[in-house]
Amino acid sequence: MARRPVFQHIDRTQLRITRVAMFLLFALVGTSLVYAFLDGSPGEPGTPKARMVELIVPSAEAVWRDWRVWTLVTGPFIEIRILSLLFQGLMIWLMLPALERWWGPKRFLLFVGLTAIAGTVAGTLMGVATGRNVAIVGLDPTLFASAIAFGILYARQPIQFFGVLPMTGRQFMYGMIALVALFILIGQDWEEGAGMAAAMLVAAGLTTGKLDPIATWRRWRYDRARAHLKVVPGPGADGGGSGGGKRKKRNTDERYLN
Repeated sequence: MARRPVFQHIDRTQLRITRVAMFLLFALVGTSLVYAFLDGSPGEPGTPKARMVELIVPSAEAVWRDWRVWTLVTGPFIEIRILSLLFQGLMIWLMLPALERWWGPKRFLLFVGLTAIAGTVAGTLMGVATGRNVAIVGLDPTLFASAIAFGILYARQPIQFFGVLPMTGRQFMYGMIALVALFILIGQDWEEGAGMAAAMLVAAGLTTGKLDPIATWRRWRYDRARAHLKVVPGPGADGGGSGGGKRKKRNTDERYLN
């Protein structure tokens, strides 16, 4: 009997992109292509590209001087560098679906939102510190944060980086951290490095459970509801036995109702 080819044992369902990851891919590529086809230059005031940059791109001056704080949310969905756009699209397709399958769409969307906002906030604040008005765009902080989450969740799982280099999930995580540090140090892109570092820290907290906004919210609601409750004496607790009820025992919790 002839042996089946090895490639038939590959689970092709793992290569399918998930719903939220597909939305992120279309949003990023679509917005970036609209920007690429607009006329003019971002440095020329009044041109279509300059108006789009002013509307959705976060930077130190845009956020902390002109108070266009909504750009902290819109900035991750535009990439003005074609090579970075290709890399981000590939990483969205290959890595993010695994996290979405693990957490489910809602928690995964929370992860993406928190890491993206952490990246843009930290990057623009670093721009204030360095005095450089650098645009903080793209999903790079979220994607490198996803490498941290992947390394924690799939620490011992063997993978093949781009189908060539075999390694474990933890080794992949450490490799991505080293790659980020190397590029930041060589290019001295301190603003982008601050954004990636902040997103990675948030990812580590979310994945390990040390940072859990959902649990914190539920605990706050529980404590708030509990603060409105009080203990009142139950029937017969005063010893009078009003209503003919059975007298409750003293020094027990049976004398009270919530």
